[in-house]
Amino acid sequence: WTIPANLAIALKDDFIYAAVKIENEVLIVAKDMLDYCLEAFGYKNKNYEILDEFKGAALEGQKCAHPLVKRDSVLILAPFVTLEAGTGCVHIAPGHGQEDYEIGLKYGLENYAPVDDDGKFIEDVRYFAGQFVFDANDNVIKKLNEAGALLGHFPMQHSYPHCWRCKQPIIFRSTEQWFISMEKNNLRKKALAAINEVKWIPAWGHDRIYNMVENRPDWCISRQRLWGVPITVYYCANCKTEVLTKDMLDHLVKLVEANGADIWFEKEAKELMPKDSTCPHCQSSEFTKETNILDVWFDSGVTHAAVLEKRENLQSPADMYLEGSDQHRGWFHSSLLESVGTRGRAPYLSVLTHGFVVDGEGKKMSKSIGNTVETEEVINKYGAEILRLWVAAEDYTDDIRISDEILKRLVEAYRRIRNTARFILGNLYDFNVDSHMTDYDEMEEMDKWALHRLQEIIRRVSDAYERYQFHVVFYTLYNYCTVDLSALYLDILKDRLYTTKAGSAARRSAQTAIFLILKAMTRLLAPILTFTAEEIWKMLPSWSNKETSVHLTRFPEVEGKYLNPELGDNWKTMIDVRAEIAKALEQARKEKIIGHSLDARVSIAVPEKMKALFENHLENLRALLIISQLQLVAENQITRPYVSDEFKGLMVSVEKAFGKKCERCWIYSESVGEDKQHPKICARCAENI
Repeated sequence: WTIPANLAIALKDDFIYAAVKIENEVLIVAKDMLDYCLEAFGYKNKNYEILDEFKGAALEGQKCAHPLVKRDSVLILAPFVTLEAGTGCVHIAPGHGQEDYEIGLKYGLENYAPVDDDGKFIEDVRYFAGQFVFDANDNVIKKLNEAGALLGHFPMQHSYPHCWRCKQPIIFRSTEQWFISMEKNNLRKKALAAINEVKWIPAWGHDRIYNMVENRPDWCISRQRLWGVPITVYYCANCKTEVLTKDMLDHLVKLVEANGADIWFEKEAKELMPKDSTCPHCQSSEFTKETNILDVWFDSGVTHAAVLEKRENLQSPADMYLEGSDQHRGWFHSSLLESVGTRGRAPYLSVLTHGFVVDGEGKKMSKSIGNTVETEEVINKYGAEILRLWVAAEDYTDDIRISDEILKRLVEAYRRIRNTARFILGNLYDFNVDSHMTDYDEMEEMDKWALHRLQEIIRRVSDAYERYQFHVVFYTLYNYCTVDLSALYLDILKDRLYTTKAGSAARRSAQTAIFLILKAMTRLLAPILTFTAEEIWKMLPSWSNKETSVHLTRFPEVEGKYLNPELGDNWKTMIDVRAEIAKALEQARKEKIIGHSLDARVSIAVPEKMKALFENHLENLRALLIISQLQLVAENQITRPYVSDEFKGLMVSVEKAFGKKCERCWIYSESVGEDKQHPKICARCAENI
């Protein structure tokens, strides 16, 4: 049925076409499709002669005669022509298909669609006027056959568009619409320049929207709907031209302010115009009005003006627009074009894009499948903190998975973070911030290292927040709590916190460090675990000028006085060596030499370059290992050594610790029983009590 609307035939520029003589006719087809075409035309066993071969580009601009209408069809070139089926020559009707329309624009073809609103051919269509397009299919074939223009006729199975609601086949029909030109006033060029000025997160968002704007057609902003924001244009009933003067627009603005936008649909054109309005072209006083509405994407695209510019407490351009990745084609796109067209700049300084929420297996959520997860259910079951933690923990640059199993893992992660805070708070019960804080220079070296490590965490977390990498924030803080603190530093501190004198310098040093750690960590967590951070903050010991809420504090910054790269390097080496010695301890445990690590006496031989470090930090390394005794010896003094693969020259031997086990600190010591008043504890503990 689209043959009557044909205006062109498309070829592919680099395909080879053949002029084939057969039964006194010359046919032009793609050479690679010749056998297919001869069979389709019923010429399979006929003799033929190839008169000439040429590329499609050679025929550009040539003209053919339309088989049913006294009209030429021009030969054009199009990239969508394929050799999958057919002749390699594609029928083009610019009024009845998007690709046809777009290639027609390139060649200046008329946007010809001879079909009315009821799907019937208009009166000037010869043979088929008044016929419904689908009913005309057989008649078109019949007329082609009568004209001697039908070479073949057989059914083909192909994909055809259908209405999403009623499932009936639809047709494409070009109609008059309102467009915003991408070329007039250099809108495309200006928009592309504006894209380069915006920060795109993730960075690939830049290329995505840039390519869309670079290759997009003009923007069709009119829609045929019963309700929406009206396109406020009048038409002269006499000369049919569009009419909209400033006086008319100002008058309409007042009517809309008083009555709402629906007044456009409720009143006739004359009732919406200033009294005695006339057409500036022909002076007629009779008018009609536009009935189309604006594209809803135009509505959303002006939010920067309607929201940001109309409220004193806001500012334009926006610091950030954030939405799903589909909005490069939607809201980000329409907002950009509208703002650039009216204000000469993008409406935003940065744009953040996230993926879509899917189930635990990466499948799209669907109520019919039953894999949806309701936020209210998550909050009721796990609490709002877990929902926020899930949002932060997932890498939003990809699709975001959620399932009960994922949430359970986050519940466990939350417990570990919370338990770390509980442990620290429990050990600050007698700590007065204003009077017990230890000066940095007087702190134990291990505590200085802990504060150095804290600065590294603050730097990494702050940087991740600045780059909107919230999953990096979560995993950095989670690993800090579980690995650096719970499994290492806090575990080692237990001896100092539990066994030394309450007011001793060593214990106050430890309390100072863990106070500063929790004070900073709470503020780092606050944007994500808002209630938990507030709860921790209120439980922290008070001090003068303490803010009433964690959300009223300043975000932590790296403090230079706590940074000590040399100290950090030394402790990193000791922690790495600790991991190797732990392997030897595990082997001794398997061999029943020891049970707990405190049962052990460890001897180590180290490479020459490490000797000075370990001679100066032997007690710190013993504390790191949570063993009773550690000695540095020569290689020839090591018996049954564990030889490290990671550190060349590191040798370790483990034996049962000397002395007896102190019932207070659990460390083996030969001093247990020396104090007759306390026969079951070591001399250190006896002194402390």
